[in-house]
Amino acid sequence: MGILGKRMVLAAALAAGLAGAGRAEQAQFDFVLHGITAGNLTWNGTGEPGGAYAVRGTLKTTGLAAMLRKVHYEATAKGRITSKGVYTPSSYVENANTGRRQSQVRMVWKKGVPVIESYQPARAPRPYDIDPATQSGTVDPLTAMFAALRDVAPGQECKINLKMFDGRRASAVKLGAPKRQGDKVSCSGEYRRVAGFSPEDMTEKTRFPFTLTYAPADNGQMRVVEVAMDSLYGKARLVRR
Repeated sequence: MGILGKRMVLAAALAAGLAGAGRAEQAQFDFVLHGITAGNLTWNGTGEPGGAYAVRGTLKTTGLAAMLRKVHYEATAKGRITSKGVYTPSSYVENANTGRRQSQVRMVWKKGVPVIESYQPARAPRPYDIDPATQSGTVDPLTAMFAALRDVAPGQECKINLKMFDGRRASAVKLGAPKRQGDKVSCSGEYRRVAGFSPEDMTEKTRFPFTLTYAPADNGQMRVVEVAMDSLYGKARLVRR
């Protein structure tokens, strides 16, 4: 579930850069693999329904995991949130090294359709490539992460159903019906590879189930405190600090 990996933002710089954009939030998660902390994800963003949003995020491996496979993802995204809570991105910038690929991406959305301003490194077209013009209504991976992991009002948990496009690959993330367990709420979710992936990637695995858990926060909202997932390396968790 590579879509949820990231460590985000220098808090002070972000606070200044995002000031005035609406309700501000920030979070830090540890990425735990086989009981060992293998990385961390940080994000910082602002935005309310009916207004603009802006978010920055970073994911990176740490400790022994970084020695075995260095992963780093840093990105920014901007857009608007409709009065009904629908995220509509306007720009996305990514600098990523997953250990399997590197990418530097700049995209904008025009009338809901992503337009690639630059994607490096360049490569020759491949048979499984998809046309960005067919990806109307998609959001970028960082916007999807922000929408899924930010605080929500009680009773609004698990309402995520998004189609994503990262400049070459189309995917989707969806959360299921919430289940209350004491004061916590959990929901089953799935990240799915859709198109633009190599045949080897699609043969390897296309569906990545996960469970997302909310708990009450001091601000009266429900807050994501853990995401338990199936990764390519086995059972893993994102645990909020």
